[in-house]
Amino acid sequence: METEEIETLAVLGAGTMGHGIAEVAALAGYEVYLRDIEEELVEEGYDQIAWSLEKLAENGAIGEDDHEAALDRVHPVVDLETAVEDADVVIEAIVEDMDIKKQVYGELDDLAPERTIFASNTSSLSVTELSETTDRAEQFCGMHFFNPPVRMELVEVIRGGHTSDETLEAVEGLAEDLGKTPVRVRKDEPGFVVNRVLVPLMNEACWLVGEGEATIAEVDSTAKYGLNIPMGAFELGDQVGNDVILHVLRYMEEVLGEAYEPAPMLVEVVEEERLGRKTGEGFYDYEDGGVDVPPDEGRDDVEARLLAVMANEVGKLLQKEIAPVEEVDRAVKLGGGFPDGPARMADDAGLGSLVEALEAAHDETGGARYEVSAGLQAAAAEGGFYGGEDGNDADDAAFETVRLEYPSDRVARVVLDRPHQLNTVTPEVLEEFEAALDRVEADDEVRALVVAGEGDRAFSAGADAAGMAGDADSARAVELSRKGQEAWGRLEELAVPVVAAVDGFALGGGMELAACADVRVASERSTFGQPERDLGILPGWGGTQRLSPIIGEGRAREIVLTGDHYDPETMADYGFVNEVVPADDLMETALDLAEDLAAGPPLAQEYIKRAFLAGRDDTDAGLEVEAQAFGHVVTSEDFLEGVSKMGSDEEPEFEGK
Repeated sequence: METEEIETLAVLGAGTMGHGIAEVAALAGYEVYLRDIEEELVEEGYDQIAWSLEKLAENGAIGEDDHEAALDRVHPVVDLETAVEDADVVIEAIVEDMDIKKQVYGELDDLAPERTIFASNTSSLSVTELSETTDRAEQFCGMHFFNPPVRMELVEVIRGGHTSDETLEAVEGLAEDLGKTPVRVRKDEPGFVVNRVLVPLMNEACWLVGEGEATIAEVDSTAKYGLNIPMGAFELGDQVGNDVILHVLRYMEEVLGEAYEPAPMLVEVVEEERLGRKTGEGFYDYEDGGVDVPPDEGRDDVEARLLAVMANEVGKLLQKEIAPVEEVDRAVKLGGGFPDGPARMADDAGLGSLVEALEAAHDETGGARYEVSAGLQAAAAEGGFYGGEDGNDADDAAFETVRLEYPSDRVARVVLDRPHQLNTVTPEVLEEFEAALDRVEADDEVRALVVAGEGDRAFSAGADAAGMAGDADSARAVELSRKGQEAWGRLEELAVPVVAAVDGFALGGGMELAACADVRVASERSTFGQPERDLGILPGWGGTQRLSPIIGEGRAREIVLTGDHYDPETMADYGFVNEVVPADDLMETALDLAEDLAAGPPLAQEYIKRAFLAGRDDTDAGLEVEAQAFGHVVTSEDFLEGVSKMGSDEEPEFEGK
């Protein structure tokens, strides 16, 4: 089956994952049959979809017509045959129990059309074993969404032992149509990619604390502010559910061996029914203060241990050819919210030191979980998972946190590429952003630039505040402020016009970035603001200086001092946004505007920008730049070209000469 032939989906299971997947599919235009074993369960799932769609409409993420149309596409049913009789793809999202899943597939096989693809949303169970319950194992694969499906971008597409290439390609295409990023898991092993990295991380945290080597505060402070991942390891376990983590570990231990033995501390909290947020208590007590991870209790030895365990799992994934290293990093960034992939993080730390940390732990404990994998050893011998390349070297390596694209011969586009982190900005982002601008400046063919953020949630939500808090130091903060001011300021100094295409949040440093563009186009669902004061700080990348020339000092003070959020229509009234358009039209509008600007005279446009910048604080200086520039361009070939086409139907072709 081709992706284009898929029109109707059946989602089995109306729980958190099931109704979330059904909502995503309905928003993408598919007819969806949502099925569960009891009417009450189906209605609860349907009601959750209705509530979520209403919230999306209220927040401007979708239109009211889209809300109603998506809900009309969801058909709640209890009868299995009714759910699947017209389905092109069945996505199973029931309880994570092998026997129960097999029972459902046994019934399903006789009821679904022969063409129908079966896709299991299992997070760890064997896709191969499940497929062998059916007579269509070649049309069976894993399709692992992440919670909540409406927000999380990643879908792991897992090849079972019998899955055909045609099935994988169709399901990957479906995932893309749903607005997700598919990562292919080439071999069927417990945990696939993301859980194969994250679950051992959480288990190791429990071993460290359970054996008295560290405290929960030290481990979570290290993870959150040292490794700069979104949550501490114990915080993450509580969020996912400690029973879920234990279930996955026991399955991994059964299939892969004693290296995945669950820590006694984890077993104990599950036996005591301290499962995390869903029960009100886990490693943290959510009825008495909840999570409070101190930013200053991290330890270097704990960081080395946690990172070494993750690197070892990456080595095993590569060794068994489950996914290439770039896809492993992509999956964990999207599915786990990591600012950088575990392989890249390990390379930055140095694989040699991580191998030594594992060997020392193995010598001390004899534990199988510390045996260095052949994949990690091979990568260490080659100088890193990426072969020793520097991921931030703009001259000969691909960018990791931004993308430089060329939508046309004359227009370049720089995209902040951390959608899983709302395109928040780290020092690495600033470095790569400037490196991308270096390339734009060096390319004489580029006549205009568009700046955007990846995904539909944020242009950029500003600086990575968690990373800053974990490394708070006055001198480094001053340096970071200057670095951001300089990086964003490069847009003002570029010879070519810059268009900011703002979709979603443009907060803090994100709004400061937009302020440095020449023109700003925003989607109707955008949100602007300088909320730094709510963190007890102030804008550090130009917010106190660059807003005033655009919207006036009174409005600039209002925005910075209140920390409020503003809709795009208000910002258009203030003069900050030049045009507000529907989200679906944003990039086309921005690129069309950039093309128009790119058709202008390069020399004159460069001097126009210089004059505006020079006159910001000194009108006389600006006027002088304007006069000198006018004298220069009036003798240019561009001026002669423009004059020659006056009064004709031909457009001038400016060459910048």
